[in-house]
Amino acid sequence: MPAARRIGSMTTEMTEALPRIPDDFMQRPYEILEPYRKAGRVHHVVFPHGADVWLVTRYADVRALLQDPRVSKDGTRMNEMFARHTGTYVEDEKPDVGFDDELSQHMLNSDPPRHTRLRSLVSKAFTLRRMDEFRPRIEQLVDDYLSKLEGRDDVDLVTEYAQPLPINLICDVLGIPFEDRERFQQWAVELVGAGHPPEVVETASKNVLAYGHQIIAMKRENPADDMVSAMLEGSPNGDRLSDDELVAMIFLYTVAGHITSQHTLSNGILSLLTHPDAMARLRGDLEIMPQAIDELMRYDGGVGVATFRFTAEDIEIGDVVVPKNNILALSILSAHRDDEQFPNANTLDLDRRPNGVLGFGHGPHFCIGQPLAKMQTNIALTRLLERFPHLHMTADPSYLEWEPSTLLRGMHHLPASTLPPKP
Repeated sequence: MPAARRIGSMTTEMTEALPRIPDDFMQRPYEILEPYRKAGRVHHVVFPHGADVWLVTRYADVRALLQDPRVSKDGTRMNEMFARHTGTYVEDEKPDVGFDDELSQHMLNSDPPRHTRLRSLVSKAFTLRRMDEFRPRIEQLVDDYLSKLEGRDDVDLVTEYAQPLPINLICDVLGIPFEDRERFQQWAVELVGAGHPPEVVETASKNVLAYGHQIIAMKRENPADDMVSAMLEGSPNGDRLSDDELVAMIFLYTVAGHITSQHTLSNGILSLLTHPDAMARLRGDLEIMPQAIDELMRYDGGVGVATFRFTAEDIEIGDVVVPKNNILALSILSAHRDDEQFPNANTLDLDRRPNGVLGFGHGPHFCIGQPLAKMQTNIALTRLLERFPHLHMTADPSYLEWEPSTLLRGMHHLPASTLPPKP
């Protein structure tokens, strides 16, 4: 055991010698990332949460690594890898970081051939037809939430609009009973939000596991027209998801369908509110909304760093070799501000038609729910602008508080008014 302890000590000594990303990183990510992007393609740094990572900042490299077979997303090694790279790893002991292994076994944390099998089974349930059938429900939810904001100067566009809309939609998609949605949302936030103690994460993890099995049993007994029931059916060749795989998929859809959608919507609204010319351009021609959403995601999207990845072998990036078994932090925020891919990238231009926006990923792990997420954002932004011509912020943007997570990019609150500004 002493030797194992020395591993942790050596890791700690090494990380202390590395450049450290400031704790207020997500308050000003673009300011911090730009010098790194200009200085080189990859940088060995320590993130605010303590993990040493290889930060990849340029668009071409981020895009290439998102589909590189030498990059692994094996969820069975997630806890071990993060413990090893935060100096807490102890050889021959299972790391305890709060997160339950069973929840990490979804397709986003899988490599081929397992990922190929899981995606194939899930794709049969997540069809374009099924997603399009949710359009009337999205419109109803949007109108209901907007009605509650009418005629008020004390609106919070995060907690009263961008946050509840996607969680209710994804619960509809999965078939989760209405009375369970508030606690389900809380568990999701505790599992992926930064700053929660390990015991809180552990409790939320166990709650999601237990509840997932409960929902599966309910749908097996009384199937309905929802995603969980559809995923229970399996494929024509008899292959089907195990109960543990189903629970992991329910967790994935809840997190991916809720929190990233919330941040994408609220960040898009903020960008429009702080760029009056862009807001006027969009109000004047709502037909450009699809391309506007792509540009809003590029300019300030809800994903900060692509989800967990590590090197399965040594990988050469320019003149730097990233060793095997090291964490890669593929910075989506930095890639989207790379002038080589997006000229004048620090400017919001709704007529840009940006090619290759990475907010939904790229390659084999491209988000399967992208059509539903884009439909939701389109309807939510369109109706917000149509109903509230005088919408404006009631707080200084520089005082907004952002999630401390390096993975996600989202605000806690967005104070606004739907009334005309006071003279």
